Amino acid sequence: MELLKKHPVVVGITGGSGAVMARSLIDELLGRDVPVVASASSAARIVWDEEVEESFGSALERWKDFEGFRYFAPGDLRAPIASGSTPTLGMAIVPCSMATVAAVAHGLSDNLIRRAADVCLKERRPLVIVPRETPLNAIHLENMASLARLGVTILPPEPAFYLKPKTTEDTVDYIVQRVLAALGLLNELPESMRWRPK
Repeated sequence: MELLKKHPVVVGITGGSGAVMARSLIDELLGRDVPVVASASSAARIVWDEEVEESFGSALERWKDFEGFRYFAPGDLRAPIASGSTPTLGMAIVPCSMATVAAVAHGLSDNLIRRAADVCLKERRPLVIVPRETPLNAIHLENMASLARLGVTILPPEPAFYLKPKTTEDTVDYIVQRVLAALGLLNELPESMRWRPK
């Protein structure tokens, strides 16, 4: 695993609600000494400023203190993660808007996040999306089904009610651990996050 840790996880942040999940995921990866390459759409930054007390700029400055962190603008299609020749441990799109779901499902690589996801598909690397929309219409479901058939992990941010979460942060922490597991970075969830019969 030490050799693998030299390769980054790509984190795409799009305009769905739930920016706090992206912040927590990046914090957790960097805290585990896993390098991160991140990109956020303009819509993601708007949502972030609405939902998260720490500004996106402040978060970027904090993350840049970590040697393993790199950020690329969504329009930068010359970034290394736009090419399959750049090794990564996979990608998580957190949160994932329905526009991004649709674009990735149909091979539209018109920004860096969508291109990096396409790279994961063509290189058969783990790709995890945390979709944010409710209720879901048939188009949303068909697009996600198309991705699932390609091996993408569809990981809706559902609370683990059996854990009796008391705060939003409890649910966010659970989702982050599930994303890490889906990327193959955890062998199992922390014991405190596993279902146990009474």
